[in-house]
Amino acid sequence: MALEKNIIWRDKKRILGMPISFTRYALSYDRLYVTVGAINIKDDEVLLYRVRDISVRRSLWQRMANLGTVTVNTSDKSTPIVVLKNIKDPLIVKELIHENAEEMKIKRRIRLGETINIDDDDLD
Repeated sequence: MALEKNIIWRDKKRILGMPISFTRYALSYDRLYVTVGAINIKDDEVLLYRVRDISVRRSLWQRMANLGTVTVNTSDKSTPIVVLKNIKDPLIVKELIHENAEEMKIKRRIRLGETINIDDDDLD
C-alpha cells in the first residue's frame, strides 16, 4: 500500500459494522488505494486527478451504524469505478476525496469542460 506518511484516511470494509474484512482502503493527497485479499493480494490505485464523479449510498442499517458506500467514477482505463463498501463516515470520506481530487486537477492544470445547455431559441 502507500507510504505511511502520505495517508490522510484509511479504513476497512466492515461486516456488521466491524472492520474484519480483507479489503482495505486508503487515501493520500494524490491517490486512492484499494487492497483486497489476505493470501493473494490485489492492489489498485487511482490518481485523484482522474476522478470524475463521487456518490454516496446509505441503507437504513448502514445509517444506524454510521456506514455507507462511496462510489468513485474515474477516467482510468483499468479501474473506471472504485467502490468503497461499508466504510465509516462516508460523507466525510466523499468530501476528502472531492477536495483532494480538485486540488490535484488544479496542480496538474487539468479541467474537464462543463457542458453548457443551449436552447434552439438561443441560436437564432
